[in-house]
Amino acid sequence: MAIAITRKRRPVAGGKTPSRRALLTGLAALPVAATAAAAERRSKKRKPAKPKVQHVDVAIIGAGVFGAWTAWHLLRAGKSVRLFDAYGAGHVRASSGGESRVIRMGYGADAIYSEMARESLPYWKSLSDTASAPIFHNTGVLWFGPQGDAYTAQSLAWLQANRVGHEHGDVRWLQNKYRQMQFYQGETGVLETETGALIAGRGVQEVIADAQITVERVVMPAPLLSKRIKRHSLPDGGTADHLVYALGPWLAELFPQQLMNKIVATRQEVYHFGAPQGDTRFAPPELPVWADNSNNGIFYGIPDLEGAGFKIAIDRHGPMIDPDTMERQLTPAGIAEARAYIARRFPALASAPLIGGRVCQYENSSNGDYLIDRFPGQERVWLVGGGSGHGFKNGPAVGKRVAAHILAPKLAIEPRFSFATKGTVAARTVF
Repeated sequence: MAIAITRKRRPVAGGKTPSRRALLTGLAALPVAATAAAAERRSKKRKPAKPKVQHVDVAIIGAGVFGAWTAWHLLRAGKSVRLFDAYGAGHVRASSGGESRVIRMGYGADAIYSEMARESLPYWKSLSDTASAPIFHNTGVLWFGPQGDAYTAQSLAWLQANRVGHEHGDVRWLQNKYRQMQFYQGETGVLETETGALIAGRGVQEVIADAQITVERVVMPAPLLSKRIKRHSLPDGGTADHLVYALGPWLAELFPQQLMNKIVATRQEVYHFGAPQGDTRFAPPELPVWADNSNNGIFYGIPDLEGAGFKIAIDRHGPMIDPDTMERQLTPAGIAEARAYIARRFPALASAPLIGGRVCQYENSSNGDYLIDRFPGQERVWLVGGGSGHGFKNGPAVGKRVAAHILAPKLAIEPRFSFATKGTVAARTVF
């Protein structure tokens, strides 16, 4: 039996019941009325505020080791900072990326870099002590070469004069201390006991985290100064009083007219070999970071850190490259040269498997020195680069120097780091 549901018509104002025609007319008008009412409600809502255009004291372009430490120092000094990088912090294409770097103080007679390394080491240690995983590994750094080698002797003299922890000895001392290595008659060595290795890509990220700043992934154009407000424009409409371009191998790409052939990027290869199971002779504390100056300082290596394997590299300039488009495969010739060296110096690793590697780059200046100077004709635009393969360790000191220039505009530029000293880099095609 069907149940019929009857609904009473609701009286309208005045007590009259509407006709069917009136009901249909009213229903037809509902969508229009509802739309109009919704539009009225929307118009009464507060319109979203336009994003505030941000002004900062300093905008830093490039979140590698130089840019990150510059931001860190400026923020500690109370300056407002924005940090930009097209690929993000510690990315794999950066000169500051990858697994590990060396920090040493011995630089022959070149005291300026020894002093910068000594200044930088406490910053790295402090960062490492508070990081979630170690950034600094105190493995020590062993430098060895033929007896009478001037670079080794000058490095030893600096360590002694500055009371930096070290040991040194002849070939007998070397062979007794490091039996897993092969040394030759007439060689001598110096072991820095306070230095070692730094974790690279993660280290840069830790600096930025400690600075409590966010890296903005933006491709930054060349500087644009508004003469009306005397501020530099940023891509999102923000402004900055000062700009710091710490772009590594991209520096000459952005400023070709000023830096083409004065700073060039060259291709480098590093290799990681695996020791036999349970063999700890090629990891700390049994093996330090090492550098062999018997071949003009070409070969150096880092012991097995954090399971990355025994690292070896050839410290010389390869062909010039584009860091954006370079394909990063290891070459058979490079691997063979590394294996041949290992067979001579580390016989137990002669047949060790290649377990990893990396193709990276140096950004070389014409005189091998850093570039820390104003952009020609621009008082508040800074160019920072030319790490030339050894800049990572000195990141804290470089950042501190750049910050000091911004805080004290009359501070003199170090002549060796000046734009005026950068001539043309000779192209090299070793590999």
